[in-house]
Amino acid sequence: MKGEVVYLHAFDVGDEIVLREVGVLLGQRPHPYEILTDRTHPKDVPFYKPLAVEQPLPASVGGRPGRALVRVYEVGAVSVALCVPFEVAAVHELVPRHHPRMDDGLCLHQYARQLLVQVVRELGSALVRPTSATEPEAYTVFCITDLPSVPDVNRWLEQERRAVAGLLAETPADQLSEAQVSEILRYQRTFERTDLVVIDWDAALLVELTGYVDDTLYVLELANLQLEEFRAIDRTLDRYLDQAYADLGRRRASLFGSDSRTLHKLRRHRIDVTKLADDVSHITKLLGDWHLARVYIAAAERFYLDQWRRSVERRLGQLDELYTVLHGEVNEQRMLWLELAIVVLFILDLLVIFLK
Repeated sequence: MKGEVVYLHAFDVGDEIVLREVGVLLGQRPHPYEILTDRTHPKDVPFYKPLAVEQPLPASVGGRPGRALVRVYEVGAVSVALCVPFEVAAVHELVPRHHPRMDDGLCLHQYARQLLVQVVRELGSALVRPTSATEPEAYTVFCITDLPSVPDVNRWLEQERRAVAGLLAETPADQLSEAQVSEILRYQRTFERTDLVVIDWDAALLVELTGYVDDTLYVLELANLQLEEFRAIDRTLDRYLDQAYADLGRRRASLFGSDSRTLHKLRRHRIDVTKLADDVSHITKLLGDWHLARVYIAAAERFYLDQWRRSVERRLGQLDELYTVLHGEVNEQRMLWLELAIVVLFILDLLVIFLK
């Protein structure tokens, strides 16, 4: 059994990355990333192409050389995929590879963060409104490209279902209940007898006996990246909600306060979020490939992307209502001051007439 383990890391680094202004990444000239589409799909559907570079890992992992793939997305995100080949006799031997280290002792997840720091530095002015990167959304994909004497991977999965469930759950297979095994294997997609993908929350198993796994990997990467983006938006909305409640709890006595400026910032943020959702929709136009569309839908359901999206939209609506109320109160105060000014001017006018 041969293949490679791909460790995906999605980082939110800013509001936007202007791809046409990106010059060098990791000391190389980046190129638009493309995947092959050998299945039936509409010919007029555009495929989203992030900028990508590839370089070898600085040290081997388990005596095997690996590679790092870095892709930059215009939605303000960077994906770092670390690929390590393997050759094992059974599925359960892959369980320890959930948390690998390079032979020099450095954890692969730490190396991913080091690459990110270098990429952000090289992006420079192409990165719009950068944010401090937090913990990435990490996801592990076990890609099997060689199963000796296995003509049908679906039958192979029926025989190895408990071992596969134990691998994805990172739990001894004999300790899993049958209900949990069924839940882990619930999201699986296949197109031919030679391919199969099983999607769980923290990891996925991808079997492709033809050897080409880049298309399915790219779909899983997109879903993982969308999850990171929605989590980043959620953290931003937390700050805005706290500020909104603080503003509403603070008494305003000034004629020209800062509420309009704050409301303007909120409107701008709402536009940014709307643009992000639109960009995400454009990214998934690659799903004109019907099989990849089914893989993406399964990943989106497993990652609860629709729930994250609805939560963001609902909280944006709450913020909009809060700041609309606050803006209305400011307008009422301004109208009160204007009415007082008119009364004062009227009284002054009467006084002038009376004195004359």
